Amino acid sequence: MPPQVVAAQLVHAAGETGPTIPGTHAVVLGVENEEELYFLQKQLEETDIPHHTICEPDEPYFGSLMAIGLYPIERNRISPAGRSILRKLSLYTGGGKHV
Repeated sequence: MPPQVVAAQLVHAAGETGPTIPGTHAVVLGVENEEELYFLQKQLEETDIPHHTICEPDEPYFGSLMAIGLYPIERNRISPAGRSILRKLSLYTGGGKHV
């Protein structure tokens, strides 16, 4: 995705998953493509990690999954399987990755 589209989706995901709780840190992680983003969504659902998906209703991305925002959650409430999923994600560095 172009950088300006990524930025818009980041703001959208952050806004949908606020407000924050004290001590919350914002981190932007990325995956390589939309397929990986759908797989991540499935894993988050299976491990009960609270999240909100952002799908773009407008062209040219009509209906595409663009980003996932995670709701603030205390670390001790994330299962070991959930922690394993999140550890595998890398910091977003641009380059067309999905967030």
